[in-house]
Amino acid sequence: MKALSTPILATLVACAALACATNPAPSASASTSTGNDAAFMARARALHERLLTIDTHVDIDPENFQAGQLNYAQRLNTQVDLTKMEQGGLDAIFFSIYVGQGPLTGAGYEAAWAVDTAKMNAIHRLAEVIAPNRIAIAYTADDVRRIAASGKKVALMGVENGYGIGTDLGRVKELYDRGGRYLSLAHNGNNQLSDSNTGEAKGDWSWGNGISPLGKQVIAEMNRLGMMVDISHPSRGAIMQIFALTKAPVIASHSGVRALCDNPRNLDDEELRALAKNGGVAQMVAYRGFVKCDAAYDATRSQALAALNQEYGITAGRRGGGAPSRRGPTAGVAGNSCGPTRAVQPGGITAAVQEQLAAMPAARADEYRAKLRALEAKYPPRPDATVKDFVNHIDYAVKLIGLDHVGISSDFDGGGGLADYNCALESVNITAELLRRGYTEEQIGKLWSGNTLRVMSEVERVAKRIQAGATD
Repeated sequence: MKALSTPILATLVACAALACATNPAPSASASTSTGNDAAFMARARALHERLLTIDTHVDIDPENFQAGQLNYAQRLNTQVDLTKMEQGGLDAIFFSIYVGQGPLTGAGYEAAWAVDTAKMNAIHRLAEVIAPNRIAIAYTADDVRRIAASGKKVALMGVENGYGIGTDLGRVKELYDRGGRYLSLAHNGNNQLSDSNTGEAKGDWSWGNGISPLGKQVIAEMNRLGMMVDISHPSRGAIMQIFALTKAPVIASHSGVRALCDNPRNLDDEELRALAKNGGVAQMVAYRGFVKCDAAYDATRSQALAALNQEYGITAGRRGGGAPSRRGPTAGVAGNSCGPTRAVQPGGITAAVQEQLAAMPAARADEYRAKLRALEAKYPPRPDATVKDFVNHIDYAVKLIGLDHVGISSDFDGGGGLADYNCALESVNITAELLRRGYTEEQIGKLWSGNTLRVMSEVERVAKRIQAGATD
């Protein structure tokens, strides 16, 4: 048996805790290689193909889901598409029904609801019109297993930001009926349901760092219907209130460990312990800025960049989803590795910024680029996060709260990605690193899907009890 690595030794020592007693740490005896040799990677790929793999957070652009034209069933220049799922051994996805935060007005709610509707329509169109022989929508945990066993890929939906329901509680059921299986009360910005993690820096709260009366009703309705409560974006105070209110396990659909990367989007040790006590699952997210960060350095660099952009009237491109994009699909290059995403241009300038520079006088645009180069020389980007950095988050969470409460997500096409895990084709790299660290096939299977499906099943069971009139 090979010698135990330092991370595994630390995990084994931690197994004196109750969490690890019921959720064993990875066993080094399961691994026969610590390198990237061909034989080891062949073993990892074979294991990856045997596993049921679920990514609980992938963003979409509805324009990529149009029948009769280049679409998601083909090879697009996106981090995920149906072809990449098939070639990369990714079996199931929770597609994000995401909408950015807007004004808390009737018009704002209706505009957001239109985005939610467009994205749900897109997933139904993919599964029911464009590629019904290759992918199907799952509504239950058993559906996921059945569809995957049939050889098809699995589409699920998670609602990222409850903003779109407005003040109409009935819209929660509409989302559920169409396939929504988790919902986050907030995104980046406080709304009518909950405070957001973004309020932490300045103590900017609408609900006292918590949940609104309507938000509490939404949680009860989700419990009744069988929809998971997603805690990845609400404020810390709101998250702790969710644990006190919900009758069912929760999901953090795409979050990291705050002890390893101090970002309010990540979960601290108290939150993680509360999640385990609740029976939920924290899906570690492969978003480079939540995996590896230096808060002080990043803040200084971001402030300098913001000041430069303000000087030149540049509006940094925001994450897609506030409204359906009109840029249309772009064909990707066939192959077995991931290229850079289409939104990023040479020099790190986004496509949105490039468009603004093109509209400027040439001399002023050149001046901006020169100042940007100087800024990047003074504040160079830190080395990109890697799969090893990402699995450190998994290791930490497993050690702290037990393997049964940890999962995997990417946030692909919403900003996610690592140096060596930048699209669905590279999903095997996660499996390989887990195997390299001594996780067994059973343990890796729990991380990739088993824990998520357990939570889904329990949420379904709680809903049936509530609907049957159970009071305990």
